[in-house]
Amino acid sequence: MRLDYLSAECEQRCRQLLARATARYRARPAAAAVLVPLCLVRGAPALLYTLRSSRLAGRHKGDVSFPGGKCDPTDQDVVHTALRETLEELGLALSEQHVWGILHPVQDQKKATVVPVLASVGPLDLQSLRPNLEEVDDVFALPLAHLLQAQNQGYTHFCKQGHFRYTLPVFLHGPHRVWGLTAIITEFTLQVLAPTTYQPRLAGFQVPSPAVQASLQTTALLVYARPQPGLLSPSSHLSPPALQPPEPHDCSKNNPG
Repeated sequence: MRLDYLSAECEQRCRQLLARATARYRARPAAAAVLVPLCLVRGAPALLYTLRSSRLAGRHKGDVSFPGGKCDPTDQDVVHTALRETLEELGLALSEQHVWGILHPVQDQKKATVVPVLASVGPLDLQSLRPNLEEVDDVFALPLAHLLQAQNQGYTHFCKQGHFRYTLPVFLHGPHRVWGLTAIITEFTLQVLAPTTYQPRLAGFQVPSPAVQASLQTTALLVYARPQPGLLSPSSHLSPPALQPPEPHDCSKNNPG
């Protein structure tokens, strides 16, 4: 039976599941907040993503992200930051009633805390959005059915001096590859929305500490498809701008196990 991820039952379950984190993190200071928009596109439940403008300054230009940005002193809390930034980036106005709750915060390489806010947008026509072209190059939706398919799930190994250091999820085969913090937040979201369907890419997955992340700024990055049991075979070598190494290398050569 196909699950209705936008049903009242699903909303109630998610609100209850996220109530504790919402109460804990909503009023806490944070560097930034993003909205995780759950929407219905052409009849299919989906998550809405943006492609950051290649004209922006900083290491994250051209990356896939959720709508959001830095917290402003005038923002009441991180929920208002996420809603305000979504309106500014996409022209999409949402009230606080659309918010289901706060997911677990993540930290970037500079130890800045980013708070993900899950919200239900409902039926959405992507053509109705008015993206800010100074901040956004593209807007696209990935159906939950796509994200939940094993062949569209992968993981990235971050290596240093030929040794594996940590591994993060990645989502493949959409208009743009979803990786980094956005993939982590996507993973958290799927665990909340489809706990009986989605199997985390990594057993006991935990976000690496900021100290570990900071030490790997020049690390090679490998992208893997879902492996068969006992088999580890890289499908492609991809080096995003934020972690661009001088020469990509296969660190598995020095890690046969």
